[in-house]
Amino acid sequence: MATIDVPNQVSFVEDAEALRKACQGWGTDEKTIISVLGHRNAAQIKQIRLAYEKLYQEDLIKRLESELSGDFERAVYRWILDPADRDAVLANVAIRKTSLDHHVIIEISCTRSPEELLAVRRAYQARYKHSLEEDVAAHTKGDIRKLLVALVCAFRYDGEEINARVANSEANILHDAIKDRTFNHEEVIRILSTRSKMQLLATFNRYRDDQGTSITKNLLGDSDAAFLVALRTAVRCLNDPKKYFEKVLRNSIKRIGADEDALTRVIVTRAEKDLKEIKDLYHKRNSVPLDQAVAKETSGAYKALLLTLLGKED
Repeated sequence: MATIDVPNQVSFVEDAEALRKACQGWGTDEKTIISVLGHRNAAQIKQIRLAYEKLYQEDLIKRLESELSGDFERAVYRWILDPADRDAVLANVAIRKTSLDHHVIIEISCTRSPEELLAVRRAYQARYKHSLEEDVAAHTKGDIRKLLVALVCAFRYDGEEINARVANSEANILHDAIKDRTFNHEEVIRILSTRSKMQLLATFNRYRDDQGTSITKNLLGDSDAAFLVALRTAVRCLNDPKKYFEKVLRNSIKRIGADEDALTRVIVTRAEKDLKEIKDLYHKRNSVPLDQAVAKETSGAYKALLLTLLGKED
């Protein structure tokens, strides 16, 4: 379930006028920006941006970028982009890092629906004039490249049908690869990058039933091995996205100085989807509400926006 509180009736022109007024004068009215954009979904924000451009002949995103700064500016920017365009930006930021952040690429590839991932690839190409798979391949090598390119190119069956015989067979293939420590076997990459999520869930469940432990636990060894870390991340994202996102949030908050990039990324990308369930899981696992943890580690307008997207006003 989503966490944002969105009104049924919205005047896009009035919202655009309010945002224009918030950006005029001696200081930016951050409260108004949060009260408007923090209570609008992606479809509504798209209409506000169109209304703003029609009224004032300028891009709302560029205007806000020029008015805001720091973590608040980055959070607002990511929030008001179309979801596919937002993921394209997140992927490009991950690719351009000195050492490619494969977690973000895997997260986008494995937690979005097939249609959503296809939209991300189209948005990426439109924005950067390269394909996503081309840039991922150019910034990686070896087994990591094989895995990431296969994942970003995936267009999985998205239905409920599963094949129990295939689940049994492929659970055995995964077990043999882990037992022999041939994690980079082409069959492992094929299974993770082509099978539907329901089929993979059946395979992972069969693996657990046969081996008495989850596949993720059996992938815990050699945590410094980049390919094994990437493989484990892919399995976690495919197997239980909510559990994966809860851990990303937990790690981003508990480190010395919050990881604002990860914190922002999860909240803005899941606020319209399943952030309510992720919040509940966080509370259950950490014995503290997520809003309270976020409030403790953040401040100012950035804090206020995150709390609004979490469904709790500052």
